[in-house]
Amino acid sequence: MTNNKKKIVIIGPAYPYRGGNSLYVSSVYTILKDYFDVSVVNFSLLYPSILFPGTTQKDISEKQIYQIPSERIINSINPFTWFKTAKYIKSLKPDIVIFDWWNPFFGPALFSISKLIKRELKNKIIFITENLISHEGKFLDRILTKIGLKNASSFIVLSDVVEKDIVEYSKGRSVYKSALPVYDCYMLNKNPDLLKIKNQLGFDADDTIILFFGYVRKYKGLNILIDAMKDITSFDKKIKLLIVGEFYDSPDKYYSQIKNLNLSDNIKVVQKFVPNEDVGNYYSIADIVVLPYLNATQSGVLNIAYGFRKPVVVTDVGGLSEDVVEGKTGYVVKPGKSEFIAEGIFKFMKNRSETEFEKYIEEKLSENEFNKMPQLVGRIIEDLSNAN
Repeated sequence: MTNNKKKIVIIGPAYPYRGGNSLYVSSVYTILKDYFDVSVVNFSLLYPSILFPGTTQKDISEKQIYQIPSERIINSINPFTWFKTAKYIKSLKPDIVIFDWWNPFFGPALFSISKLIKRELKNKIIFITENLISHEGKFLDRILTKIGLKNASSFIVLSDVVEKDIVEYSKGRSVYKSALPVYDCYMLNKNPDLLKIKNQLGFDADDTIILFFGYVRKYKGLNILIDAMKDITSFDKKIKLLIVGEFYDSPDKYYSQIKNLNLSDNIKVVQKFVPNEDVGNYYSIADIVVLPYLNATQSGVLNIAYGFRKPVVVTDVGGLSEDVVEGKTGYVVKPGKSEFIAEGIFKFMKNRSETEFEKYIEEKLSENEFNKMPQLVGRIIEDLSNAN
């Protein structure tokens, strides 16, 4: 029987790599595979170990969420593999090739691969821009981004802020809009024992839990949230902050800050990368998830929160506020000052008994543009065919 499905090749990280980019690429594969003939070209080396600030780049979880099939060819610092990758892509004769773009470090590799396939696959090279410039980017990042995106025929953006910023790089090329998926894939335990989990973490049954989740980096504003806890605990001693994640920034200054503010009884730190099977433990006991970021585009942390039907407090930076319905799925506050974060928490505490957050989050999820990714990709293929 002839396979009439259009052929798509996705370039990006997937299992065995961990983190949000791998999760996103795997989600794209999963939602497209029933509609298209999809292949994934993965990395044999993502970051050289000397450049990676975490403990491991591999997913060491006991339970795998997305273990999608892929060809691990690309070594980010070995040009010979770039030629091998291009040859492999061309052998598949795809209708389109989708590159996942999230960090300028990969600019040389992705430029070279896209350049090598451009002659045979003219107007069939799509870049999904999760981020344009890394959150802590420098001048060199802008140069690498300009180089890396040079061979794109079209772009898919995941937020309004990236759609606006990409004008500098798109130069008249088509830009399409999608979104991050809602990550409800971590709900591995449908009936968690909330009291047991709270007790194991040192919380009381009636504590209100604020969750900060994910990698700790300067741009994420954790120090501001910790400062805010001084005012928050003055209002109610039963409000506790749970910090969970691997520190890419020095942890000592945060521990010192907690100690100096006399907040040790109200802040619990779980300093580690969280495997898939444990993510639900922390989200399930959270009353609200806080993202006090100083800059951002969009965030998988927010989309995991929605996956657990948890309301959020986010700062009005990048595309974060685009995904929050004020007073219904959470609250948007100004960035940079602890009093703004505290204000968002106080709004939640005041309205929590009267607001059906879970219902509003469900409504928000039904509108998620990621659900329409197969239709969007089909439209892009049609547009490119008409352009030729």
